[in-house]
Amino acid sequence: MTDQRAVAELLDLCRAKGLRVTTAESCTGGMVGAWLTEVAGSSDVFDRGFITYSNAAKRDMLGVSQALLVSHGAVSEPVADQMAKGALAASDAQIAVSITGIAGPGGSEHKPEGRVCFGLATRSGCTTETVEFGAIGRDRVRRAAAAHAVSLLLTAARQADAR
Repeated sequence: MTDQRAVAELLDLCRAKGLRVTTAESCTGGMVGAWLTEVAGSSDVFDRGFITYSNAAKRDMLGVSQALLVSHGAVSEPVADQMAKGALAASDAQIAVSITGIAGPGGSEHKPEGRVCFGLATRSGCTTETVEFGAIGRDRVRRAAAAHAVSLLLTAARQADAR
C-alpha cells in the first residue's frame, strides 16, 4: 500500500522548490517510480527511474564498478552510493534515491532476507544507510523499502533550498 500522503507531500514540496527527483531501484523493481507516477501531473517532479535489477544493469545504466560489485556485493552501501550518484549524474534531477536489497525469500548468514541498502544523492553529496526489515515476506519488504525511499526523498526535499 502506498503512503499517498507522503507521495503527495513530496510532489507538492518539490514543485514549490523547483526540484526534480530520480530513482535507482533494484529489489523494489520500480515501485517508487510507480507510486510517484500514480499522481497525475507528477512529470514536473519525477524526471526518470532506473530499474537495475541485475548487476549488468547497475554497471551499464548507473556506472557501478564491477570491482565494487565483486568486493562488496550488490546489496551493500558502497553499491547503493554508486547507484544514487549514477542516477543523479544521468538525469536532470537534484535528488536521487537508490534501493538495493534482499526482498526474499532467502538470503544468507551474511546478507539476510529483509536487508536493504539505500543511497540518497544530491548535488552536495551522498549518504547511505542499511535497514533490516527482517524476514517479513517479499511483498512486505519491497513495500517497506519503497516507503522508506519516499521518506528519504521527502526529508531531502524539506532540507533543499529552492532553486
